[in-house]
Amino acid sequence: MTAPVTPSKPVTPSKPATPSKPGVPSCHDDRTGATAPPGSPVVALLGSPNVGKSTLFNALTGARRTMGNWPGTTVDVGRGVWRGERTVDLLDLPGTYSLDPASPDEELTRALLVEVPVGEGPDLVVVVVDSAHLARSLYLVAHVREHGYRMVVALTMGDVATRRGLLVDAAALAEALGCPVVPVDPRARRGLAELGVAVDAVLQGCCPAAVPVTDDADERGLDDLQAADARFAWVAEAVDRAVAQQPSSARDWTALIDRWALSRLWGPVLFLAVMWLVFQITTTVAAPLQDGLDTLVAGPLSSGIAGLLAATPFDHPISQGLIVDGLVAGVGMLLTFVPLMALMFVLLALLEDSGYMARAAVVTDRLMRAIGLPGKAFLPLIVGFGCNVPAISATRVMGSWRQRVLTCLLVPFTSCSARLTVYVMMASIFFPHHAGTAVFVMYLASILLVVGTGTLLRRTLWRTMGKEPLIIDLPPYQRPTLRLVSASTWVRLKGFLRTATGIIVVTVAAVWALQAWPVQGDSAFGEAPVEDSAYASVARAISPVFAPAGFDSWQTTGALVTGFVAKEAVISSWAQTYSTDDPGATGGGSALGAEITRAFDESSGGHPLPAVWAFMVFLLAYTPCVATLAAQWREIGWRWTLFGVALQLVVAWGLAVAIFQVGRLFW
Repeated sequence: MTAPVTPSKPVTPSKPATPSKPGVPSCHDDRTGATAPPGSPVVALLGSPNVGKSTLFNALTGARRTMGNWPGTTVDVGRGVWRGERTVDLLDLPGTYSLDPASPDEELTRALLVEVPVGEGPDLVVVVVDSAHLARSLYLVAHVREHGYRMVVALTMGDVATRRGLLVDAAALAEALGCPVVPVDPRARRGLAELGVAVDAVLQGCCPAAVPVTDDADERGLDDLQAADARFAWVAEAVDRAVAQQPSSARDWTALIDRWALSRLWGPVLFLAVMWLVFQITTTVAAPLQDGLDTLVAGPLSSGIAGLLAATPFDHPISQGLIVDGLVAGVGMLLTFVPLMALMFVLLALLEDSGYMARAAVVTDRLMRAIGLPGKAFLPLIVGFGCNVPAISATRVMGSWRQRVLTCLLVPFTSCSARLTVYVMMASIFFPHHAGTAVFVMYLASILLVVGTGTLLRRTLWRTMGKEPLIIDLPPYQRPTLRLVSASTWVRLKGFLRTATGIIVVTVAAVWALQAWPVQGDSAFGEAPVEDSAYASVARAISPVFAPAGFDSWQTTGALVTGFVAKEAVISSWAQTYSTDDPGATGGGSALGAEITRAFDESSGGHPLPAVWAFMVFLLAYTPCVATLAAQWREIGWRWTLFGVALQLVVAWGLAVAIFQVGRLFW
């Protein structure tokens, strides 16, 4: 029997600002921060998951909203400026199948359309409808009609419908719905001008609000079930008038591939093979580019900047240390991973745009449900393998508050792209011929960690929480487009670069200041050996905790401490530490690799390989970056956030110790 569920906490749109219209939240443009002129009409973009709504929003506004083939990709309200026939504020509302909410993100959509005072909602609603699943999409149209909104229907997925032998007559559908219907292809940027003309015409009053399907439901005494039946009847009539089924000789490649991709036996095997191939390609192809950048940073760039400083009035040991040993060594080393991250993001974007990642969610969901976790939980967990911060926000797709808490606690155990940089570095140093496989093992460990921790929490804190199946639209397989793949890659790469040029710069400066601050000896600030610095003293004080795990050298411990800020800081801290320790080792791959190898060999007592695995597992499991903690605090409160931090530290330390103590017996 399922225990009572605490009602979901309200969700508010991100980036609140002064609204341009009462009842409508104002968010800056996702690309430029621009807003439409005061008094501009507000148009809401509405649709069920996986109908191309966010792709259409990006095409109309030039924004960079996250796109994906599963529910929960859009979990807040995006706002952009659409400069079509007229300039309008365009809202991208979270996806929903109807206006009867089943999760916090759907509650937000209903609140912005239904629970606002009359006249304070959007001026017009563009409902995005899937031509290949017209009946299902039109149910949302029927719901919107009941609230008196003027509408325009954007008809997407026309190519998919054609391949299936479905011919949708837009003119007949418009007559049946009582509002304009415009076929669009946001992926190819077709039909956007026509959509703008239709929206402008409706805003000018040529098409009044449609008569609600259940307008007289109260007068006739219809209950919710009877009202739903009336909507379904209206939808069926519209589909009969507008859709013709034609014989199709095209081979259904989606069904053919899904026989293997969704198979209980071969589906997981295919998923593991695909992910292994991704990591193998990433580490193999990006390695020469990474080595080239590493050589550039360690040699000409560092020497050139040092020479420029020497020719200026700012030539001082402190400025030389901060800029050359700090910023160039730390941030420069991190930026050598840009080719690797770009390639990884391209490969993941190809999988997403092709439609495979939705299948991966189905395949892995079976494992989640087998241990009693809610089916929807895997959707934000998939996002977490890119970045934990949006994954925390994506937990809003969960219908239960306790399910959201559980999923938020599990998200930090997913291996984000920031950790990938450290895995690749360690794998390249200690497993140069099997780097891709080593990184793949870490991602497998992440999945097992999520499953194991989730099982533990379910059997202790939430033993009575009911199961919930995964409900997801599987998009047809399609050829990825260069525009969407490049846009998705740039959004993710920009986040990595923003971290490297933002919080990492601050972290590098702080680490340099601590390394320049002597606490032993009589050296001046900026001239002390790093082993006599405040940084080394703090790291030495913490190091004994990691002795049972085999990596208690103060250089390694100090890097883990800075990793609390951002996991990329582990690399920059190592580059700074060994650059300061040995002027000849300015962060170059071979010199830095030799120093790290020596540190692990000494701290592990001659068993470096188990110590390396213990270190990487600790890095995977311990407290995520501060941005993730802030997102958790916002979503589930400070008590559960602190509980999660304690859980992560205990699990990380326990696993690291176990791996090293067992591994040293065999290596």
